[in-house]
Amino acid sequence: MLKRKFDKLNIETSILGFGCMRFPQNQDGSINEVLAEKMLDKAIANGVNYIDTAYPYHSGASEPFVGRVLEKYHRDSYYLATKLPMWKINTKEDVYETFNEQLKRLNKDYVDFYLLHALNKDHFKKIKELGIVEICEEFRRLGKIKYLGFSFHDSYDVFEEIINYYNWDFCQIQLNYMDTNIQAGLKGYELTVQKNIPLIIMEPIKGGVLAKLPSTVSEILDGSTNKKTDSSYALRYVASFENVKVILSGMSEMEHVDDNLNTFNTYTPLTKEEFDRIDQVVNELNKRVKNGCTGCRYCMPCPVGVNIPRNFFMWNEYGMYDDKNAFIERVQNLMKNEMFVDKCVKCGKCEKACPQNLSIRENLEQINKDYQKLLNETK
Repeated sequence: MLKRKFDKLNIETSILGFGCMRFPQNQDGSINEVLAEKMLDKAIANGVNYIDTAYPYHSGASEPFVGRVLEKYHRDSYYLATKLPMWKINTKEDVYETFNEQLKRLNKDYVDFYLLHALNKDHFKKIKELGIVEICEEFRRLGKIKYLGFSFHDSYDVFEEIINYYNWDFCQIQLNYMDTNIQAGLKGYELTVQKNIPLIIMEPIKGGVLAKLPSTVSEILDGSTNKKTDSSYALRYVASFENVKVILSGMSEMEHVDDNLNTFNTYTPLTKEEFDRIDQVVNELNKRVKNGCTGCRYCMPCPVGVNIPRNFFMWNEYGMYDDKNAFIERVQNLMKNEMFVDKCVKCGKCEKACPQNLSIRENLEQINKDYQKLLNETK
């Protein structure tokens, strides 16, 4: 297993981290604990020593399950990461109560990597107002956490503000070859290098869509002399960045474990030819975008409640990655909240406000047609 050293922390971890938010599930939605434990055991047996969970994963069941599985391993043999659920925190007392609850759920005396979860502008304001970093420093002095960091979901400007606020031990951002300009992005990566802050990466396979590319796009990678799987390319791309110390993969099948282990147990850096092929993949996927919505939200609010940017986002994702099941699921979620395009009355207010001059009404109608066509195909 490829290892990476955190020079700042004087530790070494497996570059592959086991993300514990997508365990296999039973029909009732509970964790399939028998299979999930086998997956964790196999990963650990093959050198994975970074295990990442969080308070809300699997509706709160992930922390207790992970804690039970890890009981069979010596506490010094792995690094355990979990996260403070910022949306749950409103007072200083909430921080103490939630953290102690997490230790009990995990059945552990301490957490190695403790993250302030999903930081954005509003959560960061709460951190400053409540003195949450100072409380976490108290946990560190008591030996209850070793390293303090955060995970991030907002714009680069907010990321820069948070990075400069404190001497973080590490941080966690989203990065993959399709999302180099999303959230912190590559600009954020360069800032962590300047600040000597080691990086944990989430969504290296973009929620799974880069693991199974449309066949005509995947063929671009097939010409490589080192071709394995689409997901291996995505993982090796992220691993090409030196300051990336752990790459989290939310594995939900044993096949995912085997494929990821194969990638990093026999790791080879990407060649120039492979980087060129990835650039071609990015270009081809971007050509499949349905429309040029930038998510600026000038079209909002819609008088009848249609979430126009969200509808366009999921339509463009469907066009790029051809993930039919994900598209249907997203549509049905919007329908539950009465935000899908079927509510559109074609008033035209959105088009007058759109700086991209998109044919919004026509595009919204096409989204519904694409959805109805998919429904008919799956009956």
